[in-house]
Amino acid sequence: MDLQKIMAELEAKNPGQPEFLQAAEEVLESIKGFVEENPKYSDQKIVERLLEPERVIMFRVSWTNDNGEVQVNRGYRIEFNSAIGPYKGGLRFHPSVTLGGLKFLGFEQIFKNSLTTLPIGGGKGGSDFNPKGKSDGEIMRFCQSFMTELFRHIGPDTDVPAGDIGVGGREIGFMFGMYKKLRNEYTGVFTGKGRNWGGSLIRPEATGFGNVYFANEMLKTKGETFEGKTVAISGFGNVAWGAAQKATELGAKVVTISGPDGYIYDPDGISTEEKFNYMLELRASNNDVVAPYAEEFPNAKFFAGKRPWEQKVDVALPCAIQNELNLDDAKALVSNGVFCVSEGANMPSTPEAIEHFLDSKILFGPGKAANAGGVAVSGLEMSQNAMKLSWSPEEVDSKLHTIMESIHSACQKYGTNGDFCNYVKGANVAGFIKVADAMIDQGVV
Repeated sequence: MDLQKIMAELEAKNPGQPEFLQAAEEVLESIKGFVEENPKYSDQKIVERLLEPERVIMFRVSWTNDNGEVQVNRGYRIEFNSAIGPYKGGLRFHPSVTLGGLKFLGFEQIFKNSLTTLPIGGGKGGSDFNPKGKSDGEIMRFCQSFMTELFRHIGPDTDVPAGDIGVGGREIGFMFGMYKKLRNEYTGVFTGKGRNWGGSLIRPEATGFGNVYFANEMLKTKGETFEGKTVAISGFGNVAWGAAQKATELGAKVVTISGPDGYIYDPDGISTEEKFNYMLELRASNNDVVAPYAEEFPNAKFFAGKRPWEQKVDVALPCAIQNELNLDDAKALVSNGVFCVSEGANMPSTPEAIEHFLDSKILFGPGKAANAGGVAVSGLEMSQNAMKLSWSPEEVDSKLHTIMESIHSACQKYGTNGDFCNYVKGANVAGFIKVADAMIDQGVV
C-alpha cells in the first residue's frame, strides 16, 4: 500500500479538512502492514473506497427566531459506509461544525461501529447551529426545519441518527416528532429517544460507562483495577458524567472535570450523588462553564484557562473534544505517573500525544474502541425498537459491559506484540477487517 500516494491524493481532494486527514492518516499508518500482507484488499482498492463517503448531503436550514427574524444555517449528513448495516452516527449542533469535521467523525464511526460487532455502518451529521442561549421554541423551529430536508435520507433500515454535542433528548424529540409527521410512521429512526417513547435506559451515560469498562479491561492486563486509583476527567457533559459515575462505582476517586473556561480540581472526589447531579445542572445551564462548581463545593479549586492534565493521577479519561490533549499534556501526564489513558471523546489526543503514550508503553485506549459504548447502546436501542421491547437498566448495562470486553479482546488480538498491546493498531485492524471483507463480498459498488 503506497501510503504517501494515497495521502497526497486525499489531501488534494479534501483541502481545508485537517481533522479528516488526521484521522485517515492515523488509520492508514496502523493498517498498512496488514493490508500489505493481504493483497486482496489492495487489489479491490478497499482503502481508497473506504476513504470516500458513499454519500454527502448538505442543505440549507432556514428558521425564524423569537423576534421573527429569519436565520440561515447549514445542515449535513455524511453517509460514509453501509457495508455491514444502515448508516449510524450522531448529529452535532455546534458553531464549529464543518464538512471536514463531520467527515472525520463519520470515518471514525465506520471502525467504531464495526468493533461493536453490531450490524451498523458509519455516518455522521449536524449543523453549525448553536443551541446555547436559544429558547425551546427557537430550538424546536430549527429542528423541525432541519428535519424537513433530512427525513428524505434516513430510515430504520437506511440511516439511523442519534445525538452528539448540542443534541440531547429535547432535540431528538423535536426531530423525531417532525419525522413522524412527514413520514406518517412510528419507527426507530432515531436513537437517544425519550425513555417513555422508545428510548433505551442508560443511553446518556453509555459512552462514559463504556469508556471506564474498556479502561478497566486494559488495567486488568497489568493486574490492576480502578479500585483505589485517582482519575482525571476532562469535559462535564454526558460522557464525563457517565465516566465519573462508573469510575466511582468501581472504587476510583475522580478529581477533575473541565470546560472551555478551565478545570476543577476536587481533592474530596467528584463522587457523590449531589456532585453528579450538579454536573447535570451545569450542563443544563447553557453557560458552558465549570467555575461555579468551586463555589458550590468550597474544597474544590478552579484553574482558569487550563486543562486538567497537569494533576498527578493514575488514570486519565479525556472526554471533551478532539485534539484537547497535546504533546506537552501527554508528557506531563506520563512524568506524573499516569499509566492508563482511555479516550472518551472522539480523537481527543493529538498524533504527537498518542506517539508519546505509545513510546512510553503506557496503556492507551483510542476513542474508536474506548468510547464505542454510546453507539453500542444505540444499537441495542434499535434492537429493542425492532422487537417492541424495553430492557431494564441492569440488562442494558450488562450487555454494554460484554460488548466492551469483546472490543478489548479484538484490539488485543490484532495489537499485541510481545508484552505490549498497541490498542490503536489493534482497533484499526479489527474494525477494518469486518468492513473490508463485507465490501469484497458485495462487489464493486
